[in-house]
Parts: sequence; C-alpha cells; structure tokens
Amino acid sequence: MTSANFIPSTKPLPFELHPSSIQGTGAFAIRRIRKGTRIIEYLGERITQDEADVRYDDEAMDRHHTFLFNLDKRTVLDAGTVHNEARYINHSCAPNCEALIDKGHIYIYAITTIEPGDELVYDYGYERTPDMGPEAEALYVCRCGAPNCRGTILAPEKKAPARKKSATKSKSVTKSKSKAASKSRSKKDAGVKKSAGQKKSASGASKAPKRAKSPSRKRAG
Repeated sequence: MTSANFIPSTKPLPFELHPSSIQGTGAFAIRRIRKGTRIIEYLGERITQDEADVRYDDEAMDRHHTFLFNLDKRTVLDAGTVHNEARYINHSCAPNCEALIDKGHIYIYAITTIEPGDELVYDYGYERTPDMGPEAEALYVCRCGAPNCRGTILAPEKKAPARKKSATKSKSVTKSKSKAASKSRSKKDAGVKKSAGQKKSASGASKAPKRAKSPSRKRAG
C-alpha cells in the first residue's frame, strides 16, 4: 500500500487508510471531522515543471497518474515518489474536502462535516483544454459513484456566457464557487495554469484547486 518513500504523519490523523470502492486505497474518517478543519499536509518531492514533464506522460502510460500538484509556476509536488497519507485521498464529484496552498505548502481541508466511516474525497478537477474530447474523458474516467458524477475527473466544461437580456437593465450577480469563502485564513489555489483574472473569495482564497494536468501539457503555471 505504501512505498519506501512513504513518510507517515507524526501527528494522530482523523482517518485511516483502507481499500476504497472508488479507487485502490482510500482515506476513511475514524472520528468526526468538523467543517473547516485542516486535516493533513499533502507531501511530495519538489521538482521543476520540466522534470515533471519528463517523468510523466499520461498518453504514453497504461493509466494516468494522480500524483502531481502545481505549487507555483516553477515548482511541482510529486507524490509519486515522496509522499504521505494525503496521497491516498481519492477524487469525487461530490467532495467533502479541498486542497489549498498556504505559505508554500498544500493542505487538505474539510468543506463539510465528515462523519466516522465516511471516505475523505476532493474534486481533482483536471484542467480541460480545447482539444479534449471523448478520448480524454475516457482516459480520465471517474468512478466515484456520486449522484452528480460527471463521469470524468476532468473539470466540468465551461458553459458559454449567458446572453444579456434586452428587456431589463438589472445586473445578475455571479456567486463565487469557492468553498473557502467563509474561512478567515488566506489561501491560494493549488491549481494548474491559473488565469490572471481568477476570482477570489472574500477571505482571499482562490477557488477549489486542480491537479496538474497531463494531456496537451506543458504545465506553465
């Protein structure tokens, strides 16, 4: 289940690792975890973007990886080598956790109250590119089993902006999708290719993170 490069947490964790119906090994709560709790740091070997491209090419692999997180435009955390228990938290389209960057470290937070026996999950939200089609969705298939499962761990397709109504001058207010809006902490998005105009919540936290993508990459931050 773990490798020689596994670094176990030195603090008691609120979850244990067990086989998961979603994928391989998963993390399951052994006590109640309250919403907003910082659960664990996501550890990984710090490597350059170029090195990550050399190590992983999903299109040439039998199965895609889920180990990489972009920390910034230069640095990637690779949990395929050095890692801890956080590596085994699976994806779900109905997440109860999220990953956020805080002062150069990635932490997993609870976004709902998690009861004992529940599996800890967050939305990997791999970034889509315009050239991605059915083949990409098949490569990044999701088996989370959630009622709202979108069938892939790729981020939802962006919808075309709604056309303006000519009959009224009232403006529609777009609600932030950030799950961290209620947090007093200031966090950054653990994501891939953040756009300069990415919206932030009132607390300064960017919206939910995205795992480093593989198809059509170079991850340029």
